Amino acid sequence: MHFRRLHLALAILLLTVFPLSAQVKKTVDPFGEWETISPEGEEFTISMPKNPTTEETTFPYHKMELKARLYLAKSPTGPVLAVTSFSGIKSNPAAYSDFARFNSYVDAFKNFFPPKVRTKEVPTRLTLVSSRPFNGHTGRSFKITIGELSGSVHAFATRKRFYAIVSLNTKKDDALEEKFVSSFVLPERRVEPPKITASATPEQPNPQEPTVQRTEADERPLPEGDPNQTPGNAVNPGAPNPTNNQQPNTGQEKTKRSPINGGMLNGKAIYLPVPEVPLGDASGVVVVAILIDEQGSVIEARAISGPQPLHAAAVTAARLARFSPTLLMGEPVRVSGTLSYNFVKSN
Repeated sequence: MHFRRLHLALAILLLTVFPLSAQVKKTVDPFGEWETISPEGEEFTISMPKNPTTEETTFPYHKMELKARLYLAKSPTGPVLAVTSFSGIKSNPAAYSDFARFNSYVDAFKNFFPPKVRTKEVPTRLTLVSSRPFNGHTGRSFKITIGELSGSVHAFATRKRFYAIVSLNTKKDDALEEKFVSSFVLPERRVEPPKITASATPEQPNPQEPTVQRTEADERPLPEGDPNQTPGNAVNPGAPNPTNNQQPNTGQEKTKRSPINGGMLNGKAIYLPVPEVPLGDASGVVVVAILIDEQGSVIEARAISGPQPLHAAAVTAARLARFSPTLLMGEPVRVSGTLSYNFVKSN
């Protein structure tokens, strides 16, 4: 009888200790000590494991050269936390949309980052999840898989740089991901106030001060731009050129042309990325309807036919496609059409 009571007490003790030890193991931070970093020349602040590996390099992207900075923390048990910082694609709405600039940076990230995590080539998938603006900056969230690692990417584009906050792991750890991602901070995007070009009430001259004759050139506003530029090369894209004869505004604006129908556009693309094949047995042809802006960037994409499991991959690839601008009577116009993607099962 005494032994039975002893065995019962031991069983109760083990049932109490095992769940507790499992819970403690689950909440253990694989990285240990953390620190808040705000690197010089960057716009962000974030909390990440202490003494992360840092790298600064340049790499070619199409006809451009991008500057990249990488802040990386890897744990022997699997988790990988990183911030990538890119610059080199300037914000220039007159040449291309913010949407096209953001997608170009995402495409560059997909080529740059995976080799930093896995030295040998492994399958990489990046799938758009949702739009995620942050403090006025364009942002989107993605699911990412690099070999056996999976997790999330939260990407943001400021006027100067592009940031991708990456959390990868061999197993799901929401607490670790939330601790890292939620600590990322960007300053609020500033909206420049309109410039005052004239005073409503002119100042009266002081009779005690000598009168200075001001010329028309003295009244011209100083040009904006790079302070290192000479006055002859300075450019202020937001203000009229005082040397040009300006025509009065008649109040009539040109009606924006409707997009022209380009039909099937696969053969007209100057850049057509191959979609990622999702896991599963789905195969077939997916047709995506797209709208191309005046600069040749895809601004709208939606799947209109084909197997449902393949729609997301086809739409993501279509949004990254690029085309040469289409001119109608010498003016760039929008183009609507379709892209076709043939998904084939791999052996």
